[in-house]
Amino acid sequence: MEFCARRWKEEMMAGKPKGLLILSFPVAKKMGISVRELLGSSENQARGMLEIIRCFPKQCAIVSRMDLSVEAQAFGASVRFEENDVPVVETPVVRSVEDANRLQVPDWKTSRCAIDVEAVRQVAASGPDRPVFAGVIGPYSLAGRLMDVMEIMIQCMMDPDLVHRVLRKATDFLKEYIRAYKEAGAQGVVMAEPLAGLISPDMVRDFSTAYIREIVDELQDDSFVIIYHNCGAGVLASIQEIAATGCFAYHFGNAVAMEQVLEAMDPDTLVFGNLDPVALFQNGTPKQVEEAVDALIKRCGTFPNWVVSSGCDIPARASWENIERFYESLPE
Repeated sequence: MEFCARRWKEEMMAGKPKGLLILSFPVAKKMGISVRELLGSSENQARGMLEIIRCFPKQCAIVSRMDLSVEAQAFGASVRFEENDVPVVETPVVRSVEDANRLQVPDWKTSRCAIDVEAVRQVAASGPDRPVFAGVIGPYSLAGRLMDVMEIMIQCMMDPDLVHRVLRKATDFLKEYIRAYKEAGAQGVVMAEPLAGLISPDMVRDFSTAYIREIVDELQDDSFVIIYHNCGAGVLASIQEIAATGCFAYHFGNAVAMEQVLEAMDPDTLVFGNLDPVALFQNGTPKQVEEAVDALIKRCGTFPNWVVSSGCDIPARASWENIERFYESLPE
C-alpha cells in the first residue's frame, strides 16, 4: 500500500477509538501449529499476519512477531526454544571489556532475522489495505540481553564506557536490520525497549534515547515510521526522555495509568495502550475483556490521539474468544 504517516495519523485520530492488539503468538494455535513452527517459517509468519486481519477487520495495522531473542541470537547469544512459548535468551555473550571489544556486528541475512524480514516482504507484497509494522528490539534492551539484564544496570553506573561500546554495536546492527524491513516493504517498526523502563531518567537519556534518536534520524520519514514500545513501570518518570526519541508514535504497557501517560504526551502524537495481556487475554473471561475495554475507553476516549491496545504482546495461550471480544467491544 502507499503509506503516508501524516495521513494515517489523521485517520487514527478521527472518529471512534481504533484497535490494535499485538497478536504475535496466539495466531499459531488458530493456525494449528506451534509457536516454534510459526517463528521458524517465513511462510507461516506471513500466513499468520494475514489471518489476523482476515479475522479482525478493526485491527488498524498488521504487526509482525514481537520476539526479543532474535537479534541477540544473531550476535551469538544462546536461546532456549519451546514448542509453544516465547524463545528466551539463556546465556549472555558480553561478560568483560574484552568480550565487548571482540563482539562483531552480525549480518542480519545470516541469522534468524532473515526469516522475519522475508515474512514481512511476503505480507507487503500481498497488497494489504493497512500498514505493516515489523517488530524489533530497542538498543538498550538488546544490549541488556547481550550482557545480562542485571549486569547492564550495574555497569551503567560502574563502567558506562563498556555499556556504550555494546550499545554502539547493537545500534549499528539495528539500523541495518530496520533498513532491511523498510526495503522489504514495511511501513514501520514497533521497537520494544522494555529494559529502559527499569532505569532512571538520566540513564534513559544516555543509554536509550540517544541511540534510538540516531536510528529515528536516519530511517524515519513520512513513508516509514518507528513506534516506541515500553511496558516498564518507570515510563512516567522518564516520559520526557522517551518523547525525545522523536518516534512517530508510542506504545505503553499496563504497568502505568494510560490517562496519566496521555496527559504527559504531546496531544499531536499517537499513543497506544494498555490492556493487561496476561490477566485479561490469557487468564480472563470475555466479559472481563469487554468490561476492561469499556472502562479504558471511558477514561481515555476523550484523547483523540489514543488508540486502544494491549499493553504488550499477548501470550500464545490467550483465549481466541477473549481476543474476539476485544474487537466486538470497540465502538461502531
